[in-house]
Amino acid sequence: MAARCAVCGKGPRTGYSVSHSHIRNKRRFLPNLQPVRTTVDGQNVRLRVCAKCLKAGKVQRVSAN
Repeated sequence: MAARCAVCGKGPRTGYSVSHSHIRNKRRFLPNLQPVRTTVDGQNVRLRVCAKCLKAGKVQRVSAN
């Protein structure tokens, strides 16, 4: 499953993990994706949305009932 936000399209980034002795190793920074139930075109669906979109209110949660 792709690590990509369903709203803004944010995906993985690359960078380095740097040790105390400054040895660099390539690594991936993954977005903070949360599963959310929301309504799209009148149907309840489950999306993977980044935490930034949730905090900004770009997605309205639907109760599980």
